[in-house]
Amino acid sequence: MESLHYLLMKTHAMFYRQIQAEIGKIGLTSGQPKILEFLQKYKEADQKTIASYCEIEQATVGSILLRMEKAGLVVRRQKEGNRRSLYVSMTQKGEEAARQLTGIFHGVEAAAARDLSEGEVAELKELLTKLCDSMQAQAAGKKVEK
Repeated sequence: MESLHYLLMKTHAMFYRQIQAEIGKIGLTSGQPKILEFLQKYKEADQKTIASYCEIEQATVGSILLRMEKAGLVVRRQKEGNRRSLYVSMTQKGEEAARQLTGIFHGVEAAAARDLSEGEVAELKELLTKLCDSMQAQAAGKKVEK
C-alpha cells in the first residue's frame, strides 16, 4: 500500500483537476471556490478571517477578492466603527455561482465515492477531520487529545 502522504496528495490532485475543469465552465478561477464556499457558510467576514479559514495567504486572498469584485461576485465595505478592515460578502451573482459550485462539489464527491458505502464515507470524513485537527494543533504547538 502507498504512503498516506502519497495517497492524500494524489487524491487531492485528482479532485482539484476535476473541480478546476468544472469551475471554468461557470467562469470561476482558482482560489475563488474556497472563498465562495466560505461566504456561503458565514455570509460576511474580513479578509484576514477568510485567509485563515481557507488556508490561503492574506495577500493572495486580496488579489483573488479584487478579481471577484471586478467580476461582480463579491462586495467589500467598511463596517460602522471599524475603518481598518473591509468586510466581504457575496452579491446575488456570487450567491448564484456558489449554488452552482455546491452542485459541482457534490457531483465530484459522488463520483469519487461511488464505490464506498455511506458508512465508509462517514468514516473517511471522520478520519480526515481527525487528521486535520491533529495537523492544526501541531501547527499551533498544542497537544491533541485522543
